[in-house]
Amino acid sequence: MDTGGITFTFAAIFLGAAALASVALYSRQPIIIAYIALGALLGPFGTGVISNMPLVADAGHVGIIFLLYLLGLDMQPRALLRSLKASSLVAIFSSITFAFIGAAVVYGFGFSLSDSLIAGAALMFSSTIIGIKLLPTTVLHHKHLGEVLVALLLLQDILAIVLMVILQSSGGELASGINLTTIVMPLALLPALGGGCWVIVRFVFLPLVQRFDRYHEYIFLLSIGWCLGVAEAAALLGLSAEIGAFIAGVTVATSPIAQYIAISLKPLRDFFLVIFFFSVGAQLDLTTLPEVAVVSILLALSLLALKPVIYHWLLRGVSESPSLSWNLGFRLGQCSEFALLIGVVAVEANALSAKANTLIQATTILTLLISSYIVVLNFPTPIAIKEALRRD
Repeated sequence: MDTGGITFTFAAIFLGAAALASVALYSRQPIIIAYIALGALLGPFGTGVISNMPLVADAGHVGIIFLLYLLGLDMQPRALLRSLKASSLVAIFSSITFAFIGAAVVYGFGFSLSDSLIAGAALMFSSTIIGIKLLPTTVLHHKHLGEVLVALLLLQDILAIVLMVILQSSGGELASGINLTTIVMPLALLPALGGGCWVIVRFVFLPLVQRFDRYHEYIFLLSIGWCLGVAEAAALLGLSAEIGAFIAGVTVATSPIAQYIAISLKPLRDFFLVIFFFSVGAQLDLTTLPEVAVVSILLALSLLALKPVIYHWLLRGVSESPSLSWNLGFRLGQCSEFALLIGVVAVEANALSAKANTLIQATTILTLLISSYIVVLNFPTPIAIKEALRRD
């Protein structure tokens, strides 16, 4: 049997996910926890049943791309720009604060200055996946809470892209050798990408949809091709594929076909997101984990406790209501999946030690797990355990 083949890999993931999800639901636990736990169990640092991790990681990345694409399909450009403008100061000041807290804790446990700075920067972001996945659809797309959440997460994604570009261009020397052109150029090309996508949608995409709207299979193929094509174009420009997918969605959002595409692609998104959460658990290096267990627990608890408070204070400073500020603060209390990617990029650039990378992984996964519990048990979500909190 080819245990590295795509059929075996997907069979093991989804059979295992179905089994653990059943246990989670019977015991009234969030099913996201089951996917992450399965990854740790079957991944290369667990039993090693799943050996083809590049395939799993790539498939999980597709899930994030589809998530951002569907999010963009329900975002009106004017409302998005208004929210981005209002949220920019909150995103910047919160990121600086969390980066300082993270770096201070890591440095206090004897890590090098370089490891501490990169770990703090990696852990300052919140998870786009958890933030969007656990927000009811009606709130996400039609309420002010959803607009602010999306704006903050998008601004953090842009900051994460800048950080990864800095690490890639530094070659391990954070204080020198950074090419500013490689940082500024992708951000300068962002408006051009958005404008180019709008032109293509206006004069190519929508005319094709109008001409062949009777063929649902064609609309399905065209919408997936558009999403993945723009995602790859963004990656070639030095941006992230996720940002490209979001732009692809936003440029189609004002058309009547947007809601049909969103409904059609939702099962496909969920398929790949299961694989993404599995890959999160599978990436945790269990062999190095005992060396960083204490500091990762302390760091995770510090961020989980301080993020809601700091977000509440900053959001109140820009005239948001107390209830919205606390709600958003807890929903953004975890670390981001970008932290895992930043760790990999930093190790490849010889700017981060393997031990510090394991610390980033462990802290991120801990915050994802604990934050999921906090949100699912206390706020309305599509996967709430309590009937009174279940919303979609």
